[in-house]
Amino acid sequence: MERARRASHAGSWYTNDARKLEEELNGWLGAAGLTKSPDARAVIAPHAGYSYSGRCAAYAFGNIDPTNISRVFLLGPSHHYYTPKCALTRASVYCTPIGDLPVDQEVIEELSATGKFEFMDLNVDEAEHSMEMHLPYLAKVFQGHNVKVVPILVGALSSQNEALYGQLLSKYVDDPKNFFSVSSDFCHWGSRFSYTYYEKKHGAIHKSIEALDRMGMEIIETGDPVAFKEYLQEYENTICGRHPISVFLHMLKHCSTKIKIGFVRYEQSSQCKNMRDSSVSYASAAAKVAGASGEEDKQD
Repeated sequence: MERARRASHAGSWYTNDARKLEEELNGWLGAAGLTKSPDARAVIAPHAGYSYSGRCAAYAFGNIDPTNISRVFLLGPSHHYYTPKCALTRASVYCTPIGDLPVDQEVIEELSATGKFEFMDLNVDEAEHSMEMHLPYLAKVFQGHNVKVVPILVGALSSQNEALYGQLLSKYVDDPKNFFSVSSDFCHWGSRFSYTYYEKKHGAIHKSIEALDRMGMEIIETGDPVAFKEYLQEYENTICGRHPISVFLHMLKHCSTKIKIGFVRYEQSSQCKNMRDSSVSYASAAAKVAGASGEEDKQD
């Protein structure tokens, strides 16, 4: 029996008008002007409302060459539901206004058989926006191609569990038919987020936020999950997808394919100038198979 996950945030976080949504996505992808790369195996992309982060996200999804990809793993943080584990979907299809994406039940069963995952109810699934905000872009990029999705809700994992899930999922990275869409916004700054870290040496507050985010982005690019964890402990940057990113870094560490992450775009929802302001940062990255340039040695 088909169990559909509705596009529950359509009509609020992004338009539910299919023609308008196609137009917006085409516009943002066109403006990013990226060449599709068959070497791209993963993206890190934001998940805010499209009026805030839709443009930035195009710099991630525009890298995808859909030709040889048949499966997309989604790794998204949990904003409302507490679990110390990763949770799998009970849905058989994820809906978007511009086309539906079937869930790969075979892989869901394979992951469930490890005994390490729980299942989330459909209401938990539909309440969460972190993976849904990637779906219209995926539906757009994979139009005319047969692709299935494997949505994984990443809970509040301990460092040990981040490593465990990373190891467990690493074998899927070595199959070039698999792609990974990692969902995260970056710094949530302001008293409403209980985070007001400010280093005055950078000048304006928004410059300090950017310096802090870019430090984190550079550490993610090294592929080192331990260094990323230390950065988070030291600065407590409010990167909401820190657990999915950490799992992904562990996956790259354990797989045989050498993959290099590169950030291509950084934006802020607004520029904070005083302590009453607030903003959310968005960053887009593509992870590509490393060339034979000796670059891969730096990842070991």
